[in-house]
Amino acid sequence: MQAVQIDSTSALLILCAFGVAWLAWGWYLGRKNKTLDDFALAGRNVGFALATATAMATWITSNTTLVAPQLTLQFGVWGMLGYSMAALGLLLFAPLAERIRKLMPHGFTSGDFILARYGRAAWAVFIIISLCYALGWLVSLSMAGGLLLSALSDLSYLTGMTAILLICVGYTLMGGLRAVIATDFVQSIVIIIGVVVIAVVCINTVSFETLHTELSARQPELLNLLFPAAIMFFFNNVFFGIGEIFHSNVWWSRAFAFAPGIGRRSYFTAGLLWLPIPIVTGFVALAAVTLGVVPPSPDMVGPMVAAKLLGDIGAVFVFIVVFSALASSMDSLLAATSDLLTQDVFRKLLRPDSDDMSLLKASKVIIVLLGLATWLISLPKLATLGALLNFTGAFVASTIWPIVYGIFDRRLTGKWAALAMTLGTVSGLCGYFLVGFYVAAIVSCSVSLLVCRVGLARATTLFDWQQLQEAPRVLK
Repeated sequence: MQAVQIDSTSALLILCAFGVAWLAWGWYLGRKNKTLDDFALAGRNVGFALATATAMATWITSNTTLVAPQLTLQFGVWGMLGYSMAALGLLLFAPLAERIRKLMPHGFTSGDFILARYGRAAWAVFIIISLCYALGWLVSLSMAGGLLLSALSDLSYLTGMTAILLICVGYTLMGGLRAVIATDFVQSIVIIIGVVVIAVVCINTVSFETLHTELSARQPELLNLLFPAAIMFFFNNVFFGIGEIFHSNVWWSRAFAFAPGIGRRSYFTAGLLWLPIPIVTGFVALAAVTLGVVPPSPDMVGPMVAAKLLGDIGAVFVFIVVFSALASSMDSLLAATSDLLTQDVFRKLLRPDSDDMSLLKASKVIIVLLGLATWLISLPKLATLGALLNFTGAFVASTIWPIVYGIFDRRLTGKWAALAMTLGTVSGLCGYFLVGFYVAAIVSCSVSLLVCRVGLARATTLFDWQQLQEAPRVLK
């Protein structure tokens, strides 16, 4: 028995409504952007409510709404609990965000910090890791848009994937980070309401007792708390989530954009609000067995179960909720990656004498190019969203300790930071291909920590924090 689908006309109307609304709002907010700081960092004065909403909405991605249910169906209870541990990334980044704002009051990107703190070699490794992750996340989000539309309506994967890219590129291009944060605020409200409604309907339709009985009889391994691969996934996802946030310019750009004193409170609150959402979306996926929903792809189980529970109107509701979740992450990633490429590649390597207006134009061109590159790579459906995302775990987990030690300990040098990120990434990839995706981040983080500890033990100099007060923008 398949879930209810939206007819193609209704699906197109929803897409058009989304597109017109977000593009118009992006244009309206973009009128206030007069400088590069306005476009890239929303004037560096974002308040608590908007800061919390954008942090939470950005972290409610294709992972939370599509991959968390997929992994719950694969790993059971540990799948939903493991995904909820990604909240630790937001919670632990809270004190880092405050420290970053104080150390680098004029910083733009995470690359600014790495270059000033560790030098060119570590900076080059970090930029490669950051761009690999950003592209992987962008592709997963565009794929998710295509999968969502094809699973819930008669429209094709290509249509959905193209639509979400066009809409997000459009309003990000017109409004910059100011538009991204404003739309995130609305999208976070839509997402929270949607998740609560779907969870309540699921509990009322499929009781806990019925769900437990069905799973015990038909898929008992999903309730097994001693499932070895699931336990490994639990711990792997902790380090994956922390690495994703600690290194990504999505979160650093917000640390620079939030008003002084806002970062710690907003990230901590966002983490607490986000924590239960993967558990709820994962729980919904377990009802697939009872409801007889057989998704065409494992990463579509969540939306299809929700649409089945809510019926015709519910399918539209689910579509809007998941589409909001995808858009709230894609716009943030487009803006942050554009900043990284503009400041760390265009300005530092290609045009060191560029003025703010030249950089603003370059940033907008890069947003369009990022959208085009993502569309081309997403044309063939490369893998499930879970497999694609966890591949990047080997990259991002290697950056955790170089960043933590770089922010709080003056002893670690650039040579050891570069070595930690390189060896961590390589070893994590080996674990990914030789063992499984659920060990990549653990292996990468462990090797990186070991290298950092050796570097600290052999340290003979101390870094001067004053060097971070004026973030460098040109390579020496």
